[in-house]
Amino acid sequence: MRTKSLKKNKINVVTLGCSKNVYDSEVLMGQLRANNKEVVHEEEGNIVVINTCGFIDNAKEESVNTILEYVEKKNEGEVDKVFVTGCLSERYKPDLQKEIPNVDEYFGTSQLPSLLKALEADYKHELIGERLTTTPKNYAFLKIAEGCDRPCSFCAIPLMRGKHKSKPIEELVIEAKKLAANGVKELVLIAQDLTYYGLDLYKKRNLAELLKELVKVDGVEWIRLHYAFPTGFPMDVLEVMNNEPKVCNYLDIPLQHISDTILKSMRRGTTKAKTTQLIKDFRSAVPNMTIRTTLIVGYPGETEEDFQELKKWVEAMRFERLGCFTYSHEENTHAYNLVDDVPEEVKQERANEIMELQSQISWELNQEKIGKTFKCIIDRKEGNHFVGRTEFDSPDVDNEVLIDATKYYLKQGEFATIKINEAADFDLYGEPVEK
Repeated sequence: MRTKSLKKNKINVVTLGCSKNVYDSEVLMGQLRANNKEVVHEEEGNIVVINTCGFIDNAKEESVNTILEYVEKKNEGEVDKVFVTGCLSERYKPDLQKEIPNVDEYFGTSQLPSLLKALEADYKHELIGERLTTTPKNYAFLKIAEGCDRPCSFCAIPLMRGKHKSKPIEELVIEAKKLAANGVKELVLIAQDLTYYGLDLYKKRNLAELLKELVKVDGVEWIRLHYAFPTGFPMDVLEVMNNEPKVCNYLDIPLQHISDTILKSMRRGTTKAKTTQLIKDFRSAVPNMTIRTTLIVGYPGETEEDFQELKKWVEAMRFERLGCFTYSHEENTHAYNLVDDVPEEVKQERANEIMELQSQISWELNQEKIGKTFKCIIDRKEGNHFVGRTEFDSPDVDNEVLIDATKYYLKQGEFATIKINEAADFDLYGEPVEK
């Protein structure tokens, strides 16, 4: 029989969901390390903390399955304690307690001090920017705000993350400096909505000012913007993007749909004409900007006509990067009052059609890169290739540059100048050249 008391407590943090969750797990791990706790990320440990996602059906299912997997390990004596935190726990705590009672305790997204107490650790307020990063050493996420004030009909994030709350510029600069001191060269700025940054603290949209301060941080060479909302976009950000080489010519701006009927029902506060003009303004202000967007198909009431309008628009706009999701009917959202009337197979067919179209667009745009050279960051070595990215590509979601590792040696976490020789739909192939 196993003797639990002789076993040293090792805390295993398991992260599910988006980059915001990755960031939260890293902060939790930094706090635990400061309390002299042994902590690992997704490795063996006798105490498990699962940071869950509750955004859409697939993510919820993955979170529930992970909880069940570790509860089973607990029942079999392989782990001693299981704690659950994050968005799923915030949103469905009473249901989870009832359905999976063998979890030791459930915590919401804003209950870090309580979670630390359960892990016999103290919340240390002085730890500004102290994190255990789990990404490759050359890049890290920098969460500049929490929560969201937008009223989008389909989205449950405000239910799980609360109202928008910006972090002060001074704190973010300290955090960036600490990351740079640990070898981070690329900051990926994240929030539910970057464009709202500063409204609560400075009474104005202050993302441009934040960028001007972050570019001063020694060691940081790329700053990337993720998750901007199209309504009320602060155009002074584009000036900074143009004038500051460290700010990548890249913007992730989820547009969701283009049919005016659907946009109105989604409560997006914009129209097809305004959105199209915004993208034109972006391209005019920063001619070589890469725009990444995400779309939702199968929203309640989406007709074949609405879908065809969206498809034609995607074809016309030729986004450099695009992802497409099927609509998920989420309780307590405004759209939950609507009839989820697009059959699942139709949703999937529509998503596949959009992604096939985007695949062709991406292939055509990539062909234009052949023969050109790009500054690339080398993220990792995988099989016989070093895997890098240009400034126009975000980690995990965008194109990658593959370099033959049997012919060339590159240092992971460093920049290299790569000449592109071949291009596929979503991958580029190249070789290093001397600067």
